[in-house]
Amino acid sequence: MTVAAVLAAGLAIYAVVAAVALPRLLGKASWTGRAPRLAIMVWQAACVSVVVSVLSAVFVLAVPAPVVGHGLAELFAECAEALADGPGLTAATALVGVGVTGALVARLAWCATAVLAGARAERRRHAEALALLGRHDGALDAIVVDFDERLAYCVPGRQGKAVITTAALRELSPEETAAVLAHERAHLRGRHHLVLAFGETFARAFPGMPLFERGRAELARLVELLADDLAARRHPRVLIASALVRLATGRAPAFTLGAGGESALARVRRLLAPAPPLGRGERVTGAFAVGLLLAGPAVTGLAPGLASLLAHHCLELLSF
Repeated sequence: MTVAAVLAAGLAIYAVVAAVALPRLLGKASWTGRAPRLAIMVWQAACVSVVVSVLSAVFVLAVPAPVVGHGLAELFAECAEALADGPGLTAATALVGVGVTGALVARLAWCATAVLAGARAERRRHAEALALLGRHDGALDAIVVDFDERLAYCVPGRQGKAVITTAALRELSPEETAAVLAHERAHLRGRHHLVLAFGETFARAFPGMPLFERGRAELARLVELLADDLAARRHPRVLIASALVRLATGRAPAFTLGAGGESALARVRRLLAPAPPLGRGERVTGAFAVGLLLAGPAVTGLAPGLASLLAHHCLELLSF
């Protein structure tokens, strides 16, 4: 078995194992609630890592190392000639490589477009309804809607809006209202709807994959934790917690980000008994894990080409 075949097999095995094992490993990690922003990055990097591993495995098999090495040595000037004359690059391997790569990329692009376009259309229709049924409250800097259900949520987008119902205003104190609206504005400033769209895209593109299914749910949970933490910088955590208790039964529209929902009670416990933040060493380790997940598969896929570059070209330079 050639080196390229071994690397491709290793990348493929990693992709399968990661898709099954990483959701269990990350799902059991207790540190994610202490650093939700870092946890979001780790989940996203894990999802990207699996797809890049598959693409890298195809690349290793389809494009021989001398072709890559020659292309790197000549930069881009002789790339076309290297691809045409490189040993072992047949029409069949090129066709398979391009086909698999194109299919994966096209699938992700199609699903991303569908997710973003669908959410944008729903937000547009909801914004039109809010223009008719709601009123802007300058003191709250939010849209107030006459509705009997206790709700506070935000409608993300270029002109994002925080929304609260009259039932919620009757239930919450002014301090609690300010705290929960700070939570919603944290969603808007952080563009957390794009994080949710990322998770939805991967889960829809590759249905049934444990990593992507669990990742979608975890990203939805983590953006709420992150918004809680950001709101807690300006408002007491106990106020955010009490507001969440009062809004726990409310269900915001699916394409929005609401303060209540199924995770509200767990978030209340977290707010009232906060764990210490991660230390510097733990954060550095987490950042290293993100970099390894993102760069590892790609570097592995390019390793034969880089080795060919060093073997055939750097030695020629040293001989002068």
